[in-house]
Amino acid sequence: MSATQETVREDGIIESVSGPVVTARDLDARMNDVVYVGDEGLMGEVIEIEGDITTIQVYEETSGVGPGEPVENTGEPLTVDLGPGLLDSIYDGVQRPLDVLETKMGSPYLDRGVDAPGIELDKQWSFAPEVAAGDVVEPGDVVGTVEETVTIDHKVMVPPTFEGGEVVSVESGEFTVEEAVVELDNGEEVTMRQEWPVREARPSETKKTPRTPLISGQRILDGMFPIAKGGTAAIPGPFGSGKTVTQHQLAKYADADIIVYVGCGERGNEMTEVIDDFPELEDPSTGNPLMARTSLIANTSNMPVAARESCVYTGITIAEYYRDMGYDVALMADSTSRWAEAMREISSRLEEMPGEEGYPAYLAARLSEFYERAGYFENVNGTEGSVSAIGAVSPPGGDFSEPVTQNTLRIVKTFWALDADLAERRHFPSINWNESYSLYKDQLDPWFQENVEEDWPDERQWAVDVLDEEAELREIVQLVGKDALPEDQQLTLEVARYLREAYLQQNAFHPTDTFCPPEKTYLMLTSIHHFNDEAFKALEAGVPVEEIISIDAAPRLNRIGVQEDYEEYVAELKDEIAEQLREQY
Repeated sequence: MSATQETVREDGIIESVSGPVVTARDLDARMNDVVYVGDEGLMGEVIEIEGDITTIQVYEETSGVGPGEPVENTGEPLTVDLGPGLLDSIYDGVQRPLDVLETKMGSPYLDRGVDAPGIELDKQWSFAPEVAAGDVVEPGDVVGTVEETVTIDHKVMVPPTFEGGEVVSVESGEFTVEEAVVELDNGEEVTMRQEWPVREARPSETKKTPRTPLISGQRILDGMFPIAKGGTAAIPGPFGSGKTVTQHQLAKYADADIIVYVGCGERGNEMTEVIDDFPELEDPSTGNPLMARTSLIANTSNMPVAARESCVYTGITIAEYYRDMGYDVALMADSTSRWAEAMREISSRLEEMPGEEGYPAYLAARLSEFYERAGYFENVNGTEGSVSAIGAVSPPGGDFSEPVTQNTLRIVKTFWALDADLAERRHFPSINWNESYSLYKDQLDPWFQENVEEDWPDERQWAVDVLDEEAELREIVQLVGKDALPEDQQLTLEVARYLREAYLQQNAFHPTDTFCPPEKTYLMLTSIHHFNDEAFKALEAGVPVEEIISIDAAPRLNRIGVQEDYEEYVAELKDEIAEQLREQY
């Protein structure tokens, strides 16, 4: 954070303490100023000013803090440090690097009031300039690059707050993030480090309609309910339905350049899994460690509740910074329900008028502010980049009618509804295909038609129709039994079973099936469609349905997902299905 204790001014006095909410009097402050509270200098933020009484939300545990202790104002809003070193790092909700704090404390248990800059100030980076003396640069322009990790070249940009001008001098070589690498004729000095307020969106030229899918390698997402690069998605579901594993799969295999993973109020062991797995896993597109393109923000359930409120803003600001470099960024927020609960707690302590289920009346506005910062942008420097925001929602008891889920649904354009019944039947990912939807399908279909197959939308629509018909037939089956159905409907149920078990189900822990490229997704769907067409031809020729569904080749549809040489396997399987069914008539 930029607001370090050296920059403080104007003292106030604590008047009352109520959990994370502290009131102070005689403090000369503005809204959203960062302050240091009490003798231990606990970090907080001004959230309300009434006369000479200032209300502060404190980002640390306040036990032991009492009236009469000092409050110091920095005069600056909550900001994040932006520069090389953000990737392959893990932060808390206000961008304090947890590994640095652990070293500083000599213990995994952090003391209150301890602080550290978001990026290392004394580490030297090799700066390669991309401008020369005499060039004219404007805010946002790239002046050079730094190899931040083996995967990502960090682009050093003129800060948006600068006026810009003619380059007077350019440096090349090893520098710290605070040393000037480019000097302009108006006296402005560009360093590798920027600061930006977390609650303010970074500037861009225009927001565009996204037309490229964010390929996740998950069949039900790519094949049925795709999200665009620069899109928004929600994953609501009850406990144990697979929200976190779905988020992990997206973080591992989504074809974004940068991943920002925000663990917002969830269990600590889920973040531990990310920290343990990501350094060992390979990025499918580069072969480098996944951690080399990932920034983690961990605000687990045992951390102070107020810092939970700021952690999603910290994450989206880091995402926007890399977007400005022309990268595609995917932000995972797990879970926005815990963020909303933090707002509810702060709101109740402020004695604000509660909205539905006790949430503050501005819940919808805050959710909108967050998701609206996602999108596909033309940046001010002429590059194009995107931020895709994917938020998990944890509705109590799996009730999708509760306020956080409903307000999120009004904003996001992709809805992946997790189903407890599917999870209990061990159908994973347990995304309910009857309740989920994507509003990006029409604008993404041309990409799939051009890059995969021309009939991609037709195949998907066929699968949707079969699954819809199955849902209707299941209600009849529950009343009269499967044997009472006509043979063609019995066959439809069998085809739908293969769609569910072979296509929609996917094993996240199988080395091959964990990631399914769009080409394989398409071939799997066409294989089941081929079985459907051949089976109905046999039925019309008078072959009993029992004989059709008992052919040896059909169960092999379930094994396409685990095949590495899937093209050869699918070609053989289609021939076998046709041969075995045609032998019967």
